[in-house]
Amino acid sequence: MKHLVYLLCTIAPLWASCAYNVPEGIKSELIPPIFPDYADVTVPPNIAPLCFALTTPETEGYAVFAAGSRRLTIKAGKGSFRIPASRWKKLLAEAIGASISVSVSARTAGGEWTNYAPFLLHVAEEPVDAYIAYRLIEPGYELWNRMGIYQRNLENYTETPIIENRMSGQNCMNCHSFCMQNPEKMLFHMRATYPGTLLIDGERIEKLNTKTEQTIAPLVYPSWHPSGRFVAFSVNQTKQGYHHNDPNRVEVFDEASDVVVYDIEKHEILSTHPLLSPNDFETFPTFSPDGNTLYFCSAPALPMPQSFKEVRYSLCSISFNPAARTFGSVVDTLYHATAEGKSASFPRVSPNGKFLMYTLSGYGNFSIWHKDADLYMLDLTNGENCPMDILNSDHVESYHSWSSNSRWIIFSSRRIDGLYTRPYIAYINSEGKASKPFLLPQKDTDFYHRFMKSYNIPEFITGKVTTSARKLALKAQKDPGIDLTFSLR
Repeated sequence: MKHLVYLLCTIAPLWASCAYNVPEGIKSELIPPIFPDYADVTVPPNIAPLCFALTTPETEGYAVFAAGSRRLTIKAGKGSFRIPASRWKKLLAEAIGASISVSVSARTAGGEWTNYAPFLLHVAEEPVDAYIAYRLIEPGYELWNRMGIYQRNLENYTETPIIENRMSGQNCMNCHSFCMQNPEKMLFHMRATYPGTLLIDGERIEKLNTKTEQTIAPLVYPSWHPSGRFVAFSVNQTKQGYHHNDPNRVEVFDEASDVVVYDIEKHEILSTHPLLSPNDFETFPTFSPDGNTLYFCSAPALPMPQSFKEVRYSLCSISFNPAARTFGSVVDTLYHATAEGKSASFPRVSPNGKFLMYTLSGYGNFSIWHKDADLYMLDLTNGENCPMDILNSDHVESYHSWSSNSRWIIFSSRRIDGLYTRPYIAYINSEGKASKPFLLPQKDTDFYHRFMKSYNIPEFITGKVTTSARKLALKAQKDPGIDLTFSLR
C-alpha cells in the first residue's frame, strides 16, 4: 500500500490528493503576478475551476486554497496551477456567501522562495446560468469563411457547436439571440449562401425571408419580447471600412436604419412612423422585461461616410402594447447624445427591470471597435446614470448581456491585447453595484495567448441548446423560406 501511495503522488503531482509542505520563503506584501487576474473577484458558486499561471519565469510554486475548515494545496506544473474539479466544487460549497483565501508561493530564478500576500475569491450566493453562447470569428471581420456559433458550459470547460458554417457553404452567420435566456427559443441570421433567418421554437424550426418591399433591408439586430411572440429588430444599410492610422482599426456605420417588430404567429413585421423616420438612424432595439417598453438608439441622419465621426446616438424608448400590437406616439430620450457629447449603443435591461446597461463611445454605433467604448448603467427606478468604472479598461468594452437572475453580466473586452475580444463575467448586486470582472476560465492557462479568434455576442442561456446542427443546416439549404408581410401601425 505504501508503494501505491508513492506511485499516485509521483504520476499525479498536480492533484491535491498528496500533502505538500509549502516552503518558507521571503514574505512579500504583493499579491502574486498571475494570469488570468483572479485576485479579489466575485464568482458564482457553480463556476468551473479558475486555473491560473504565474506570469514571471518561476516554474515551481504552490497555491493553497482555504475556505472554512477545507484546505486544498496545488503544486504548479511549469508555473501553471490546475485545480481538480471535484475539490474545487467542495471549496465553492464551503465558501458560499463568504470567500476562499489563496496563498501562492514561488521559487525565483535564483532559487529563493517568495511567499506572496494572499488574495481572496469571493463566492456569491446566487448561481450563474449554466451556459453561454457566442460566435467565434476572426477579429478583423473581413475573413469569415470559418466561423460558428458555440455554447460553453460554465460549470466545466465543455464547448460544443450550435452550428458551424462548414455545414452551410462557409456563409456568414450572426446575431444569435434567445428569448429570456431560453435555449429552446432562439434565432440567428445567415448571409450570402442560403440567406435567411432561422428561428427555433422548441421542435419547430422556421426559415424566414425577412426583406419586404416596405423595409430598407433584411432584419438585423434582434431582441425578443418576453412573451416569446414578438422580436424587435433593426433594419440597417450597413457599410464597413478600415483605417490606415487610427486606434479604431475597423469602422462600421449605417447609411440608413429603422426599428421594427416581428410577429412570430402572423409572420408579419410591424412598425410605426417614429421608428421609420428618414431623418433619423434608429437601431439596437431591446424590450423591457414586462414587454411594454421598447428601448432603442437614435441619431439624426447625416450624410455618410463623410460625417461618420459626427454621428452620435441617444438612448430612447417608446411604449408597446403587445395585445393590440401597437406603439405609442411619444419617444422619450433617456440619454441625450447632443447634450452629453457621446454616443450610446447596445442597451440591455436586467430581467428584474431595475437597470439598463449600455455602451458609450465617442461617436457612431458600432462600438466593438472603438477603443474608448465603456459600459454605463442607468438605474430605471431613479434615472441615475453612471459609468461602470470597475468593469471598464483602457481598451474596448462593448457587447454585454444579463443572466436570468439579474446578478451576473457577461461582456466583451479587448483589454488583454487590444485586438481580440474575450468574455468577462461580473457580479451585480441588488443596488446595481458591480464587482471586479473575471475572464472566462479555461483549463489551459495559456489558452488565451494561443487562441486566434474573437468571442462575439456572448449571451447567457439557462441550459444547453439541443437542436441538431444538422437539422439547422438542412433547413437552411433545403427550405425556400417564409416570406414576411409588413404592417404600419
